[in-house]
Parts: sequence; structure tokens; C-alpha cells
Amino acid sequence: MHDFVYYTPTKIIFGKNTEQQCGGLVKAHNCRKVLIHYGGQSALRSGLVDRIKASLEAEGLAYVTLGGVVPNPRLSLIRQGIELARSEGVDFVLAVGGGSVIDSAKGIAYGAANEGDVWDFYMAKRKPNACLPIGCVVTIAAAGSEMSSSSVVTNEENGFKRSCKTDMARPAFAIMNPELTLTLPAFQTACGCVDILMHTMERYFGHGSNMDITDSISEGLLRTVMHHAAVLRDDPANYGSRAEVMWAGSLSHNGLTGCGSDGGDWATHMIEHELSGMFDVAHGAGLSAIWGSWARHVLPYRPDRFALFAERVMGVARAESDTATGLRGIEVMEDFFRSLNMPTSLKELDLAPTDAQLAEMAEKALVGKSHIGSVKKLLSPDIVAIFADSR
Repeated sequence: MHDFVYYTPTKIIFGKNTEQQCGGLVKAHNCRKVLIHYGGQSALRSGLVDRIKASLEAEGLAYVTLGGVVPNPRLSLIRQGIELARSEGVDFVLAVGGGSVIDSAKGIAYGAANEGDVWDFYMAKRKPNACLPIGCVVTIAAAGSEMSSSSVVTNEENGFKRSCKTDMARPAFAIMNPELTLTLPAFQTACGCVDILMHTMERYFGHGSNMDITDSISEGLLRTVMHHAAVLRDDPANYGSRAEVMWAGSLSHNGLTGCGSDGGDWATHMIEHELSGMFDVAHGAGLSAIWGSWARHVLPYRPDRFALFAERVMGVARAESDTATGLRGIEVMEDFFRSLNMPTSLKELDLAPTDAQLAEMAEKALVGKSHIGSVKKLLSPDIVAIFADSR
């Protein structure tokens, strides 16, 4: 096992009607003016934003609003939010939505509290030294951003999709009412489940040793999400399964499933970031399209780990070798993705990138890095091969 630090300062308020507690939670942080940040019209049509406004008003808190966040959140809206926050004297950012909204809110909170261009933080040109406090009302179970240190943003001017990670951006609280996810479309629900699985698997697969207890937590989380993803495919109004998946989303990305590991691989995420940066695909769908190709490419470097995954998570009987067992586990996972109507190739994403586009994405994935991944240190030819094998 590896040494580790586990830090999870976010207060979780989980259950029905919990969004009505927003006002008191914000007021406890001695803040006076809130930026309510949200995505599309559903947050307005459902009355959720109005309920949040009423809760803030009951505590005597002022607010301004900024909607318009889209999947793969855009830098341009973050810059707009920074200007609004500064001009209005905002001292708290409240994200109402899923991972894209929360990540966008983190960008605004960074930018409003620091001088200069916020994009510098995402390109690792400099580090933020402050961040406005952030709260969340989670409406999509997927990214786990409500408890994580990470914010992932797309610069639409150049197609780069990059992350900024600091503990300053961990939300002060996250309100999690599974009822708010009941009306999600099937595709969005499935994409969210894939993202939760991938956040766990990225940490599960690495080059070094792991802790048995962390492995057990990860394996149980993976099996639980797969079971309830299948339930929600057939019964989308199942509150119990919505609750299980929502809590799993937080646990998958708050650091718990990485304790004692080498930090995990993360190459699939980095490769997918370039895919969605160039083609604006849904993140979960991009992950499922790429994962099998990545797994086959790196299998020879950790056949023991893939065999363990196949047996403990996918229920595969041991074959004549770790490699054969691991390969069967990859195939069964891809079958599971297909059962959720998730793509397992670029073709199934209706994408046919050219060789030049594959090379461009590979080069962008390596900007500022010597390699990506830890199971195998991937260089540009490896990344191109993974993309090509997924066509």
C-alpha cells in the first residue's frame, strides 16, 4: 500500500426536500450575496430554482442568477460569471445541477477570488491562492464533483478540455435529494452511471499495490452501481435505486476509493477529454466508447489486476491465465455498457475521426505532460492506437 491523505470537508445533506435547507446552510458561512448557477430550463420549469430562492430569502440573503451551463462546461460562461460575481459583490456560489454546473461554479469561484485569467489555473500556468465558498444542490448523479477537488472545463476557442484540482474548491456542502433525478432521460442516467463506474475503475487500476480494504470498497461500489443502473434502465422512477446511485457518485470521486493506491491510471479520462473537447460528446458515452480499447492496450502490463477485476466485479470464472481471465472481464464490462445502450466504440458514437484528428487529440492529451496513465505510461503512438482500435 501507499501512504495517503484523505480529506473530505463537504457536509452532505441527503434526502427528500433537502433543497429547502439552502438558506440556512449558506447563512452559516456568514455570506450575504449568492450567485445561483444552473444549467438549462429544467431547473426553472421544475420550480427548483424558485424553492432555492425562497429558502435564501427566508434567511435574508440576496442573490443573483446565472444559467446556461451545458455539458462540457464552457470557459466563456465562467468568465461571464466571474464578471457578474465581481460586479455584484457575490461572496458565495451555489451550483444547482450536475457535474458540469458544479465544475463551472468552481471556475467562477476561482476567478472571482483571484486576479488574472482563470484559464491559467486549468493550463497549470499558475495556481489559485483563494476560492469563494461553494455549495451544491445536486440534480444528476454522475461526476461526483459535489465532494471532489476537481473542476473540468472546456475552452471552446481552442478545443482544450482541462482540469484544475485544489482542496479550496471542495464544496462546503452538498444537498442531495434523489427525487431531483427521477425525471432524467434514460441516456443521461446511463451516462452518469458510466462516469461513476469509471471514477472508481480509474483508481482501481494502477501500476502499484493497493489496500485490501480499499479494493473491497471499490469492488462493492462497482457491483452496486451496475445492479442499480440495470434497475433504473427498466424502472427509472425507482427512488431506492436513484438514491443508491447518487450516493455512489459521491463516494466514487471523493478520494475514498483511491486510499492506499498509487493514485490510479486516469488515461481513459484524459483521452476522453480530448474526444469531447473536439467533438462535444457526452462524457459518459465517450468513456464507455474508449474504455475497452484502453483496457486491451494495457492489459499485458497488469494482467493480474484485470483478472482480479474480472473475478470479483464481473463474476468471471478463472480461465487458464490472468490474461485470458482479464480479457473476458473486459468483454463482460463492454456487454454491460451495451445493455445500458451505451457505446463501446467511436463508430457507435457516430464519429469517424480522421488520422490527422487522432494525432491532434493525442498530442493535446500530452500537452504539459511526459506521458499519461500509470498501468502503462502512454505516449502519443499509444493514444493514437487506442483511438484507432475504438473506431
